[in-house]
Amino acid sequence: MAKNIVKKENADIFIVELAALLHDIADWKFYDGDETIGPKEAKKILLKYDVGIKDITHVCNIIATISFKGAKVNDNMAAIEGEVVQDTDRLDAMGAIGIARYFVCGASMDHYIHIPNKKPELHKTKDEYFNSKNGSINHFYEKLLLL
Repeated sequence: MAKNIVKKENADIFIVELAALLHDIADWKFYDGDETIGPKEAKKILLKYDVGIKDITHVCNIIATISFKGAKVNDNMAAIEGEVVQDTDRLDAMGAIGIARYFVCGASMDHYIHIPNKKPELHKTKDEYFNSKNGSINHFYEKLLLL
């Protein structure tokens, strides 16, 4: 999908492909909330394959800022390449695979599937979003349906 979108944008396809392939290489949700793990792991891989430091920095910046951090939180995506990868990632999250992924992720984080009488929240800060225990069904209203 990223390769299709990048054709219509004035973006560097090499950067888009690398960021699209590596953006979930080490997700903070599976590393005790460490938001730096993804860019660190991506950098190790890219250095192994002799990618230039300028390109590594660009890819790692995209990875560091791609994650959805709440309905009212600005994502500060600085580059068109990042916007392409972010749009692609969000399109993926809207489909059946994205929905299934969230139930797996929610289970791994000990979230209930549904909490009766608990209303969805539009998180104003990244910390509110990251620390939410509202249940997987509410997550659809707090994130997936807002994409």
